[in-house]
Amino acid sequence: MKTEAPKNVKMICQNKKAHFEYELGDRFEAGLILTGTEVKSLRLGKGSLVDAYARIIQGEPYLIGANITPYPQAYFGNHEPLRRRKLLLHKQEVKRLIGKTLEKGFSLVPLRLYFKNGLAKVEIALARGKKLHDKRHSLKEADSKREMARAVREYNR
Repeated sequence: MKTEAPKNVKMICQNKKAHFEYELGDRFEAGLILTGTEVKSLRLGKGSLVDAYARIIQGEPYLIGANITPYPQAYFGNHEPLRRRKLLLHKQEVKRLIGKTLEKGFSLVPLRLYFKNGLAKVEIALARGKKLHDKRHSLKEADSKREMARAVREYNR
């Protein structure tokens, strides 16, 4: 499921396992409150969303567990790599997320981290965890798509 990124978007990192581990629902684009060294490190592509998740704490959304490597040229005032980062969303979006995350089984999963028009953004999705049989079904589906694409390629030769 590759989507063409607009020209004003510079991708930093993606959470590739999110599509496999979760059934993804509504998606939201949120801004991030970052320090200067975090922005510089992200511009070098030194970010990771591997074990990251989002949570609403006291009515405010936070990105937790996202790893932004410390900026190597910073002498002092470097940031903590795994600190909580506040997300910037509209009030009605936050209220909707609070209501949905209170439902059983829903969580907030970050999908990708990118720069859009020079500003750091994170795409988060409401997600429900897949069961083991759903994961097996996803793998079978991906294998069959790959086989069909291979057969079409060979047929067109």
